[in-house]
Amino acid sequence: MHASEESAQPATPDRTPRTWLVAGLGNPGPEYELTPHNLGFMVVDRLAEANGVRVTRKEAMALVGRGEVSGCPVWLAKPQTYMNHSGLSVRALMERLALTPENLILVYDELALPWTALRIRPRGSAGGHNGVASVIESLATEKFVRVRLGIHPGHPVADGAGFVLQPMKRAQYKDLDELLDYGARAVESIIAEGVEKSMTKINRRAQGSNTEEA
Repeated sequence: MHASEESAQPATPDRTPRTWLVAGLGNPGPEYELTPHNLGFMVVDRLAEANGVRVTRKEAMALVGRGEVSGCPVWLAKPQTYMNHSGLSVRALMERLALTPENLILVYDELALPWTALRIRPRGSAGGHNGVASVIESLATEKFVRVRLGIHPGHPVADGAGFVLQPMKRAQYKDLDELLDYGARAVESIIAEGVEKSMTKINRRAQGSNTEEA
Protein backbone atom coordinates (compact mmCIF):
# COMPACT_ATOMS: atom_id res chain seq x y z
CA MET A 1 0.00 0.00 0.00
CA HIS A 2 1.34 3.43 -0.95
CA ALA A 3 1.65 6.12 1.68
CA SER A 4 -1.06 8.25 0.05
CA GLU A 5 -3.45 5.30 0.12
CA GLU A 6 -2.59 4.34 3.68
CA SER A 7 -3.22 7.88 4.85
CA ALA A 8 -6.80 7.72 3.61
CA GLN A 9 -7.81 4.94 6.01
CA PRO A 10 -10.73 5.88 8.30
CA ALA A 11 -8.81 5.82 11.61
CA THR A 12 -5.38 6.56 12.98
CA PRO A 13 -3.12 3.68 14.21
CA ASP A 14 -4.53 3.87 17.76
CA ARG A 15 -8.00 3.52 16.19
CA THR A 16 -9.04 7.01 17.24
CA PRO A 17 -11.54 8.18 14.61
CA ARG A 18 -9.91 10.51 12.11
CA THR A 19 -11.27 14.05 11.89
CA TRP A 20 -12.11 14.98 8.30
CA LEU A 21 -12.59 18.20 6.42
CA VAL A 22 -14.97 17.71 3.49
CA ALA A 23 -14.76 20.76 1.23
CA GLY A 24 -17.06 21.14 -1.74
CA LEU A 25 -16.02 23.59 -4.43
CA GLY A 26 -18.32 26.15 -5.99
CA ASN A 27 -19.15 29.83 -6.32
CA PRO A 28 -21.27 31.82 -3.84
CA GLY A 29 -24.35 33.70 -4.98
CA PRO A 30 -27.79 32.74 -6.34
CA GLU A 31 -26.70 33.14 -9.96
CA TYR A 32 -24.36 30.15 -9.57
CA GLU A 33 -26.52 27.85 -7.44
CA LEU A 34 -27.64 25.48 -10.19
CA THR A 35 -24.58 25.56 -12.44
CA PRO A 36 -22.37 22.49 -13.04
CA HIS A 37 -19.47 24.25 -11.30
CA ASN A 38 -21.40 24.15 -8.02
CA LEU A 39 -21.80 20.39 -7.74
CA GLY A 40 -19.28 20.39 -4.89
CA PHE A 41 -21.48 22.76 -2.88
CA MET A 42 -24.54 20.64 -3.70
CA VAL A 43 -22.94 17.41 -2.49
CA VAL A 44 -21.87 19.05 0.77
CA ASP A 45 -25.45 20.27 1.26
CA ARG A 46 -26.78 16.77 0.58
CA LEU A 47 -24.23 15.25 2.97
CA ALA A 48 -25.15 17.81 5.62
CA GLU A 49 -28.85 17.07 5.22
CA ALA A 50 -28.32 13.32 5.47
CA ASN A 51 -26.20 13.63 8.63
CA GLY A 52 -27.95 16.44 10.47
CA VAL A 53 -25.21 19.05 10.03
CA ARG A 54 -25.91 22.77 9.58
CA VAL A 55 -23.41 24.41 7.23
CA THR A 56 -24.10 28.00 8.23
CA ARG A 57 -21.18 29.14 10.39
CA LYS A 58 -18.86 31.70 8.76
CA GLU A 59 -15.24 30.84 9.32
CA ALA A 60 -11.98 31.09 7.32
CA MET A 61 -13.74 32.53 4.25
CA ALA A 62 -16.17 29.59 4.18
CA LEU A 63 -19.55 28.39 5.39
CA VAL A 64 -18.85 25.47 7.70
CA GLY A 65 -20.64 22.98 9.90
CA ARG A 66 -19.39 20.43 12.41
CA GLY A 67 -20.92 17.02 12.93
CA GLU A 68 -20.38 13.30 12.56
CA VAL A 69 -20.34 11.17 9.41
CA SER A 70 -19.88 7.39 9.43
CA GLY A 71 -18.88 7.54 13.08
CA CYS A 72 -16.09 10.11 12.58
CA PRO A 73 -15.95 13.82 13.45
CA VAL A 74 -16.31 15.88 10.30
CA TRP A 75 -16.20 19.51 9.27
CA LEU A 76 -18.24 20.30 6.15
CA ALA A 77 -17.22 23.41 4.24
CA LYS A 78 -18.22 25.52 1.24
CA PRO A 79 -15.46 28.07 0.47
CA GLN A 80 -16.89 31.51 -0.28
CA THR A 81 -13.81 32.91 -2.04
CA TYR A 82 -15.10 32.08 -5.54
CA MET A 83 -13.77 29.06 -7.32
CA ASN A 84 -10.37 30.27 -8.48
CA HIS A 85 -9.27 31.13 -4.93
CA SER A 86 -10.73 28.11 -3.13
CA GLY A 87 -7.33 27.09 -1.80
CA LEU A 88 -7.09 30.20 0.39
CA SER A 89 -10.15 29.14 2.34
CA VAL A 90 -9.26 25.43 2.45
CA ARG A 91 -5.77 26.17 3.77
CA ALA A 92 -7.09 28.64 6.36
CA LEU A 93 -9.62 26.08 7.59
CA MET A 94 -7.03 23.32 7.83
CA GLU A 95 -4.67 25.56 9.78
CA ARG A 96 -7.43 26.64 12.14
CA LEU A 97 -8.55 23.04 12.71
CA ALA A 98 -4.97 21.70 12.95
CA LEU A 99 -5.59 19.25 10.09
CA THR A 100 -3.25 18.05 7.34
CA PRO A 101 -3.94 17.13 3.68
CA GLU A 102 -4.43 13.53 4.86
CA ASN A 103 -7.64 14.73 6.51
CA LEU A 104 -9.07 16.45 3.41
CA ILE A 105 -11.74 15.21 1.00
CA LEU A 106 -12.27 17.64 -1.88
CA VAL A 107 -15.53 17.36 -3.86
CA TYR A 108 -15.90 19.03 -7.23
CA ASP A 109 -17.22 18.93 -10.81
CA GLU A 110 -15.09 17.38 -13.54
CA LEU A 111 -15.51 18.36 -17.20
CA ALA A 112 -13.18 15.51 -18.25
CA LEU A 113 -15.81 12.98 -17.08
CA PRO A 114 -19.26 12.46 -18.62
CA TRP A 115 -22.39 13.56 -16.81
CA THR A 116 -23.31 11.22 -13.88
CA ALA A 117 -19.88 9.55 -13.76
CA LEU A 118 -18.08 9.60 -10.42
CA ARG A 119 -14.44 8.94 -9.64
CA ILE A 120 -12.66 8.80 -6.29
CA ARG A 121 -8.92 9.38 -6.35
CA PRO A 122 -6.32 9.47 -3.54
CA ARG A 123 -4.24 12.14 -5.27
CA GLY A 124 -3.62 13.72 -8.68
CA SER A 125 -3.18 16.88 -10.71
CA ALA A 126 -5.74 19.64 -11.12
CA GLY A 127 -6.59 18.49 -14.64
CA GLY A 128 -7.40 22.03 -15.72
CA HIS A 129 -9.79 22.72 -12.83
CA ASN A 130 -8.93 26.15 -11.44
CA GLY A 131 -10.43 25.49 -8.02
CA VAL A 132 -8.41 22.32 -7.56
CA ALA A 133 -5.30 24.08 -8.84
CA SER A 134 -5.80 26.73 -6.15
CA VAL A 135 -6.07 24.07 -3.44
CA ILE A 136 -2.95 22.27 -4.68
CA GLU A 137 -1.00 25.54 -4.78
CA SER A 138 -2.17 26.61 -1.32
CA LEU A 139 -1.42 23.23 0.30
CA ALA A 140 1.77 22.64 -1.74
CA THR A 141 0.71 19.04 -2.38
CA GLU A 142 -1.46 16.91 -4.66
CA LYS A 143 -1.81 14.24 -1.98
CA PHE A 144 -5.38 14.61 -0.82
CA VAL A 145 -8.50 12.57 -1.55
CA ARG A 146 -10.90 13.91 -4.13
CA VAL A 147 -14.40 12.99 -5.32
CA ARG A 148 -14.87 14.03 -8.96
CA LEU A 149 -18.38 14.34 -10.42
CA GLY A 150 -18.67 14.22 -14.19
CA ILE A 151 -20.42 17.10 -15.97
CA HIS A 152 -19.49 16.66 -19.66
CA PRO A 153 -22.71 16.80 -21.70
CA GLY A 154 -21.65 14.23 -24.30
CA HIS A 155 -21.17 16.66 -27.17
CA PRO A 156 -18.30 19.02 -28.01
CA VAL A 157 -17.97 21.98 -25.64
CA ALA A 158 -16.39 24.95 -27.36
CA ASP A 159 -16.20 27.12 -24.25
CA GLY A 160 -15.58 25.04 -21.15
CA ALA A 161 -15.34 28.07 -18.86
CA GLY A 162 -18.69 29.32 -20.07
CA PHE A 163 -20.34 25.89 -19.92
CA VAL A 164 -19.57 25.26 -16.25
CA LEU A 165 -21.14 28.59 -15.27
CA GLN A 166 -24.37 28.18 -17.27
CA PRO A 167 -27.50 26.88 -15.53
CA MET A 168 -27.99 23.15 -15.91
CA LYS A 169 -30.21 21.95 -18.73
CA ARG A 170 -33.61 20.42 -18.07
CA ALA A 171 -32.37 16.97 -19.08
CA GLN A 172 -29.75 17.11 -16.33
CA TYR A 173 -32.24 17.83 -13.57
CA LYS A 174 -33.75 14.36 -13.78
CA ASP A 175 -30.36 12.86 -12.89
CA LEU A 176 -29.21 15.52 -10.42
CA ASP A 177 -30.89 14.23 -7.27
CA GLU A 178 -29.51 10.72 -7.74
CA LEU A 179 -26.03 12.06 -8.55
CA LEU A 180 -25.95 14.16 -5.37
CA ASP A 181 -27.02 11.17 -3.30
CA TYR A 182 -24.27 9.12 -4.90
CA GLY A 183 -21.70 11.83 -4.25
CA ALA A 184 -22.68 11.99 -0.58
CA ARG A 185 -22.50 8.20 -0.39
CA ALA A 186 -18.98 8.32 -1.87
CA VAL A 187 -17.81 10.67 0.90
CA GLU A 188 -19.45 8.52 3.57
CA SER A 189 -17.75 5.42 2.13
CA ILE A 190 -14.30 7.05 2.15
CA ILE A 191 -14.71 8.02 5.79
CA ALA A 192 -16.06 4.62 6.82
CA GLU A 193 -13.96 2.25 4.70
CA GLY A 194 -10.97 4.16 3.31
CA VAL A 195 -10.22 5.36 -0.18
CA GLU A 196 -9.09 2.07 -1.74
CA LYS A 197 -12.23 0.12 -0.87
CA SER A 198 -14.34 3.09 -1.87
CA MET A 199 -12.69 3.35 -5.28
CA THR A 200 -13.62 -0.27 -5.97
CA LYS A 201 -17.10 0.04 -4.53
CA ILE A 202 -18.17 3.52 -5.63
CA ASN A 203 -16.32 4.54 -8.82
CA ARG A 204 -18.68 4.27 -11.75
CA ARG A 205 -19.03 5.11 -15.41
CA ALA A 206 -21.69 7.44 -16.71
CA GLN A 207 -25.12 5.93 -16.99
CA GLY A 208 -25.36 3.92 -20.21
CA SER A 209 -21.62 4.13 -20.90
CA ASN A 210 -19.47 1.10 -21.63
CA THR A 211 -16.16 2.95 -21.75
CA GLU A 212 -13.79 3.60 -18.86
CA GLU A 213 -13.20 7.19 -17.85
CA ALA A 214 -9.93 8.73 -16.69
